[in-house]
Amino acid sequence: MDMMRFSTRAIHAGDREDETGAVTVPIYQVSTFRQKEPGVEGEYVYGRTGNPTRAALETALASLEEGEYGLAFSSGMAATTTLALSLLNHGDHVLAVHDLYGGTRRFFDRIMHNFGISFAYVGGTTSGVFENAIRPETRIVWVETPTNPLLQVIDIGMVAKLAHNHDALLVVDNTFASPYLQEPLKLGADIVVHSTTKYLGGHSDLVGGAVVLSNASLYEKVRFAQNAAGAVPGPFDCWLVLRGIKTLPVRMDRHSANALKLAEYLSAHPKVDAVLYPGLASHPHHSLARKQMNGFGGMVSFYLKGDFQACKRLLKHVRIFTVAESLGGVESLIEHPSSMTHASVPKDERERIGVTESLLRLSVGIEDVDDLVTDLSQALEKV
Repeated sequence: MDMMRFSTRAIHAGDREDETGAVTVPIYQVSTFRQKEPGVEGEYVYGRTGNPTRAALETALASLEEGEYGLAFSSGMAATTTLALSLLNHGDHVLAVHDLYGGTRRFFDRIMHNFGISFAYVGGTTSGVFENAIRPETRIVWVETPTNPLLQVIDIGMVAKLAHNHDALLVVDNTFASPYLQEPLKLGADIVVHSTTKYLGGHSDLVGGAVVLSNASLYEKVRFAQNAAGAVPGPFDCWLVLRGIKTLPVRMDRHSANALKLAEYLSAHPKVDAVLYPGLASHPHHSLARKQMNGFGGMVSFYLKGDFQACKRLLKHVRIFTVAESLGGVESLIEHPSSMTHASVPKDERERIGVTESLLRLSVGIEDVDDLVTDLSQALEKV
């Protein structure tokens, strides 16, 4: 399977034979498993510890990210929480990027901080910025790339080298790119996390998370915490992610193509101040994105000329785009980060890093792109 190309692995990784001859992995909707005699356990014992449908998904996740081990969770934040609980202790330090999903910042600052773990956030992308912020007690460097919602691109290889020079681990949230467009483990990252709710699931009908890694010792720690803490997905949600993965390559190609056309359209619009999209030659990290990624993804952010009221008028008049949080589904979504996904970040901090009240974020779907352009055009006319 590892010798097969990505699109083939997306369809077949995790396949398992059973007595029925089912072509796709069945939903093993079961909470416990028969034991032949007391204390003699088979491959599966209890649904929290393991389930055949979940095992198939975890195999597929590892294959897509070209890692040795995959672990599935009940949400992206469950994956982040379990990872943090597994690897961090009182007195440890985490270095992360400023431009981070609001829920991750909230978890770090309002929950993990209470356990004696400290966090620092860097606002730039250069090696010097990370080097100056790392400490002797830093155990994890945590990055998203592209970042959420400002779509900065972080040089994974550069940050991995720096982290390892300081005996720290590099964790990369690969949700925005998906494993089809970016392979952090091959670039030097130690651990990859995902919200499988997004592009891996792809249809806005599930909530899930994932961790992929290749170090056996780290895997055993996270695997133990996965079972002990119990934030695992049910069999049906695992099956939904498996189904979504099968079409990941064709969806990501369409997401990326549509997003580029919308970014180009918005860049030329007189009511738009600036467009943030790595696929544009004007993006400051365009060259790095071309080198590090296999495409530029389906996320586009832009600054509207005007204030929050102008943004609300635009949001009120979209017809195909749906005003909603989340991303990565086949349908196009639009949201206002400062009042929605990043509302938990203090206002002065949001504005300092660029998440202002004029910023809007698009999750570009796979509809006909001309219809999406028309929809944005008529909504912008109302601003």
